[in-house]
Amino acid sequence: MSVPESGLAAAVAELTAEIAAMRSERARRRLVDLATGVLVSQLRIAPAEAGDHLTRLAASTGLGLDDMAADIVNGAAGSPAAAPGVPAASTEPPPAEARRMRRGVAAVLSNDTAADAATALLENSLSVLGVRAVFLWRRTGTDCLELAGQAGAGPQEAQHWHWVPPEGEGPLHRALRSVAPVWLPGGTPADRAERLPGPSREAARALVPLAREGQVTGLALAVWPGPAELSEEVRRTVAALCAPAAYVLDATAPRTAAPPVVTALLDVLERPGAVLGPEGVVEHLNPAALKSLGGNSHLGRPVAQVFPHTHAGLLALAERAAATTAPQAAPRLPADGAEAVMGSVRVVPMGEGRSVVLWRTTEDRGPSLARALGRLERLASFEDDLVGGGSRWSEQAYAVFGLRPGDDPPVPLRALTPLLHPEDVPELEELLATLTKRHEGGHALVRVVRGDGGVRHVRIAAEPVLGGGVPIGVVGVFQDVSAQHHTEVALSATFDQLNVVQADAVLRNRLVLRLQHAIVPEAPTLETVPGLQVAARYRPAAEEYRVGGDWYDVQTLPGGKVLVTVGDIAGHGIASATSMIALRGALRGLAFAERAPGRLMAWLNEVTLHTSSQPTATALAALFDPADHSLCWTSAGHPPPLLLRNGRARFLAGPHNVLLGALPGAEYEDAKAQLRPGDTLLLYTDGFVERRHTSLDDSLEAFRRTAERLGPGPPDEQADHLMTGVIGDTDDDTSLVVVRVA
Repeated sequence: MSVPESGLAAAVAELTAEIAAMRSERARRRLVDLATGVLVSQLRIAPAEAGDHLTRLAASTGLGLDDMAADIVNGAAGSPAAAPGVPAASTEPPPAEARRMRRGVAAVLSNDTAADAATALLENSLSVLGVRAVFLWRRTGTDCLELAGQAGAGPQEAQHWHWVPPEGEGPLHRALRSVAPVWLPGGTPADRAERLPGPSREAARALVPLAREGQVTGLALAVWPGPAELSEEVRRTVAALCAPAAYVLDATAPRTAAPPVVTALLDVLERPGAVLGPEGVVEHLNPAALKSLGGNSHLGRPVAQVFPHTHAGLLALAERAAATTAPQAAPRLPADGAEAVMGSVRVVPMGEGRSVVLWRTTEDRGPSLARALGRLERLASFEDDLVGGGSRWSEQAYAVFGLRPGDDPPVPLRALTPLLHPEDVPELEELLATLTKRHEGGHALVRVVRGDGGVRHVRIAAEPVLGGGVPIGVVGVFQDVSAQHHTEVALSATFDQLNVVQADAVLRNRLVLRLQHAIVPEAPTLETVPGLQVAARYRPAAEEYRVGGDWYDVQTLPGGKVLVTVGDIAGHGIASATSMIALRGALRGLAFAERAPGRLMAWLNEVTLHTSSQPTATALAALFDPADHSLCWTSAGHPPPLLLRNGRARFLAGPHNVLLGALPGAEYEDAKAQLRPGDTLLLYTDGFVERRHTSLDDSLEAFRRTAERLGPGPPDEQADHLMTGVIGDTDDDTSLVVVRVA
């Protein structure tokens, strides 16, 4: 059941007002909580008592609770005008101004995103000073300025200033490096060919660097509608109110980013387009989409917030596109609505949970040529007389159909059928029915087959001219959109190619994963080795097809000694797996030299440095001599082995050697231990013990206690118990080798 438009508008207005009230209450609550904390510290009373005391103070002084809280915070922390980075004032601001500034600071800091902070900054504080627009940029690691939030500017202007590279040393980057605010009461200097956001060159502007912990992390720009006298009081207030915005820039860093090649293609389209991220958030909107949404960017927000009427249908199409790896389409969304909000919807999967959405907007129609012209740009107009039967074209219309003015007569809309592709005739008939029977305006996209054999994609937008309640004419426009159509076809082809690449990557990951499991099986049957009983276990990463770099190996050498190794390549993916295979194979070959583990590890370090992917890795190699039960071992940044003897477990102390691949020419020291019959040695990778939010020392201690609870049994049984009882939660792959002295 559809919601009446008037009721929907009222509901949206009510929710908008409710959100504004919640934001205001959040800012007020923040200020009151700060004041309560100050009273707790100063009076050494309980928080509840401090809250009551604040209420009594406000009542006794006749001030509002917000003003009383602002006075208390200002008394403890000083006026916001005295904050770092704010120009020093010759006198303290009056109490009323200090309160207003403190409320403004609280309003900015109570927001989670820079977009909301910019809105709060403009609406709650700077608009009182005459400011028309506010821009907040985040400084990136490459010294670019990325627009994190804005208020008061149009979507086109915000899109234009979204990225400001450091090249050229424009006024924004000069202000960024000056550290101090830059004031332009008369706008940008006339002798410089430089641009800044704003309605005109003469508009006053303030550029305020935003610093956090002594580092300039961004820039704020306040824009007035025209020249303005920026007094000392205004400058002090603007700088003080903008300064807290530095604390919301990091919090709004985008979690995901749409591929630049895709966003660049979308931005040249005339139809609206968006990129939906893997978490159901909007990652990009092209200019046409921004315009259709009323100029609000909404980047980083859930689909349900950006497209409240159509989000269910959009998400369903995106899920189906991801599952089938094929584009999905819908003629209109919502499908059961009285009037579609989005028409001709196309959702194209990009892989990795992303999808591109293309659509056409449905606008209000009115019986006027101006309404039709407002739909399209670069147009050729036409007028049909339904009473007299004549038609009149503008000169540009003839070129659209491959005709010549003077030689070929204009063709009325109802007589265009012979010039169209047969499959598009129903589109024209539907448009004619809309105009003449329903007396409404409409548009259609058709293919025109010209006399020279060329095919052009033409959009027709038309409105009926009524007289006495009946149509007496039609006015409208033609637009040749062939270039746009070819761009969209190229875009779809690009997305299809991305899908092929994604599928190929998944297949390659699967193949490498199978190869890895063949080399490092989860529960192998190991060869019988002299003097030892050995069991090994491998658990792949939690994420499906996430190829890891763990390995283990048990090798009997020609002289009778046994070399046991475990290792872990940094990272995941095909590169890590292939590096693991290379290092494991290299160490297996080097072992036949029957040198000490430290010497073998030094050689393996040089192999690592000369591997094409240049990985880094941790590894542990232990050489057991069954003749005297001696153990010689070394570690390259790897967790220490755990020795279990007579029901007690302890970690073997060893040298602190560097990772493999970290330094050329690195030396690796050996450690020695004497084992006894019945001793059990546990070798493992860090994924076996590491847990989120827990230190490595605590994780190792938990592992040690679990090992001590192992009952007597064969190594295979003990390995199974350990894999169940000690579970790292970092989603990393895990290797375990249990070695018992026979």
